[in-house]
Formats: sequence, C-alpha cells, structure tokens
Amino acid sequence: MATAAIKQIFLWEGKDSKGQVVKGEMTSKSPDLIKAQLRRQGITPTKVKKQKKLKGGSSTITAGDIAIFARQLTTMMGSGVPLVQAFEIVSDGLDNKAMAQVVNEIKADVEGGSSLTVALKRHPDHFDELFCNLVEAGEQSGTLERLLNEVATYKEKTEALKAKIKKAMFYPVAVLIVAFIVTAILLVFVVPQFETLFEGVGSDLPAFTRMVVNLSEFMQSWWWAIFGAIGGTVFCLKMAHKRSQKFRDKTDALVLKMPIIGEIMHKAATSKFARTLATMSSAGVPLVEAMDSVAGAAGNAVYRDAVLRMKDDTSTGQRLTASMRDQGLFSNMAVQMVSIGEESGALDDMLSKVADYYEEEVDNSVDALTSLMEPMIMAFLGIVVGGLVVAMYLPIFKMGDAF
Repeated sequence: MATAAIKQIFLWEGKDSKGQVVKGEMTSKSPDLIKAQLRRQGITPTKVKKQKKLKGGSSTITAGDIAIFARQLTTMMGSGVPLVQAFEIVSDGLDNKAMAQVVNEIKADVEGGSSLTVALKRHPDHFDELFCNLVEAGEQSGTLERLLNEVATYKEKTEALKAKIKKAMFYPVAVLIVAFIVTAILLVFVVPQFETLFEGVGSDLPAFTRMVVNLSEFMQSWWWAIFGAIGGTVFCLKMAHKRSQKFRDKTDALVLKMPIIGEIMHKAATSKFARTLATMSSAGVPLVEAMDSVAGAAGNAVYRDAVLRMKDDTSTGQRLTASMRDQGLFSNMAVQMVSIGEESGALDDMLSKVADYYEEEVDNSVDALTSLMEPMIMAFLGIVVGGLVVAMYLPIFKMGDAF
C-alpha cells in the first residue's frame, strides 16, 4: 500500500496580476501543488522551495514556550488582531527559533485553509489533547478567544505548579550531591596530607581515624569505579524511566509514599486534576469525554489510573463525587467541594477553587520544606566535615597526651 505524502512548508515567490513581487509560505505535499494553487490565486510563481529545518529541532521547545504562545495569541485576538496576522506578530517576537518555526508552520496551515485545531494537531509533541480539544470547542462554538484565554491560564498555572514541585525535589538531591562532593574532596586531597604524620603510629591509630584513612585509600584507588557506578546507575534509571511504562508507574507510586515529598505530590496531583477538569468543564466538554485529558494531565500514574476508573464509573451514571471517594486518593475537603459543585450546577467554579487551594498548599509546603532544608544542609555538611577533621586530629591529640 502506498504511503501518503506528508505535507511540508514551502517558501514561494512570484508576481501578482500587477507585476508586483510577492512572497510567502504555504503548506502542501509538493511544489507542483503550490504552483497550481498560486496560479488559481492569480499569482505567477517564480520560485518554490522547501523550508529548511532549524537546528535544535523540536527538543528545544518547552511547555513554558507553549504557555507563552497561548497567552500571546490570546492577547493578540483580544486586541482585534486577525488570527493569521497574530501568528506573524507572535513569531517575530519569539527568541526561540524552533518555536518560531512551529508558529510559522501553524500560520501556513491556517492560511492554506486548515482550521486552527487541525494545524495544532500536526504538532502533537507540543500541543496535547487537552489544548487541541479546547481550541476545537472554541472554534465550533465561536468562543475561540475565551477558550484560548482558558488554555493560557491553565498552562500558566500548571507550569507554575511544576516549578514548585521541581523546587521541592531539588533540595534533598542537592544535599546529597553537595555532601558527596565535599566528602570526596576531603578524602582524596586532604586526608592523604595527614597520613605522613601517622606513619610512626601504625596500629595505635584510633579506630575512627583508621576507618577514615582506609576510606581515603579506597577512594584514591577506586574513584573511577565509584563515579562510574554512580553515573551508570543514573543513566540506567533515566533510560528505564524513559522506555518502561511499568518502571514509571512504580516510581510514581513510590514517590507518593515518601515522607514530606509524597504529601506535596498528592496535593499537586489533586490540583492538576481539579484545574484540568475545571478548564474542560467551563469549555462545555462532557464529563466522560473530559476524563481522558484529565488522566493525561494528572502527572502521576496512580492518579491517572484512578481518573480512568472514574471515567468508567461516571459513564455508567455514577456521580463524580462518589467515584472520587471510592478511589481513596482525594481528601474529604476536595470531595465535599466537588459534591457542592455537582449539586449547585457550578462544578467548574468549585473545581477551580479546589485547584487554587491546593496550589497554595503546594506553595506553602515547598516554602516550609525549603526553610527546613537550609539549616539541615548546614548541619549535615558540618557533621561530615567536622567528623573528618576530628578523625584527623585524634592521633595528634593522642600523641600530645603521651608527653
């Protein structure tokens, strides 16, 4: 079976009916189709060439770039700027060339007659199902500007939440890395300087000092194996997390059980659930249809599976509140607020309040963790460094007592 040709972006140049030189971009499957389309528009094509891909590719585009794009597009449309012209303005103002290229590709698709939804769906790595569904709902209902604003707000809040979670995870890792580096430097460069002082002492070295000296000798001989093992372990864990869904699911479940961090992750997942469902509900997306997008945006496999079970429950007529309570993941407060929203017909408003509350809770928890970790870092490093110093000076104190 023949493979369908993939549409690409072409840069074209030609002359209009008045002899004026005109140029632009267009998406099509071949240069011949571009020329035929230009002739139908009264333009005589003189040059058609495929647009070159920018170095760096799509991997340089972050979720933050998408959030900024959504907000800029919303602002342009709110100011009465036509959609295609809005793309031009946004593209010209972007420093990220890869993102600018994506915007230009979307603009070319829209100029070629595609809807904005179809144009966005051609970039699934950057515009997820939720983003595309909300834009599609806006196009169909004639409220594109309002729903783009919903998307922009949603993206901004979720990115802010991600930043808070990363901040919470950074401090424990930073403590371990700093402690390891400081200890390694002392063992490899400082402790050996003291060994010459202990040569005449021999077996009379205090047990603590002997342990540190042996550890230093081991570190000097096998530092390459230690760093290699650490690097190999980190690499293997990253590859396993990238390639194995089962490994990611187990990691997500383990994170939720961790002290302090687990509580923060529970609050963050609840916030994402509420924020995503509120955004979909306000756009008029039916509850059962919205659940797939909500599950994908949960950010944790345990909550993802719970939301999919909730989808099955609600599709059979069960209330959302009852299904949430059955999962055993959501707090009583969250369940009660959703129940009030269902009974009053203001589900999206109550979900937004739940999201706001738990976002603030995550913020407060991260600040508390940061305040707690800062003195702990100083105390831990003080114990490590102080312990090594004491171990080195113990034999000197012992020799001084002998005189």
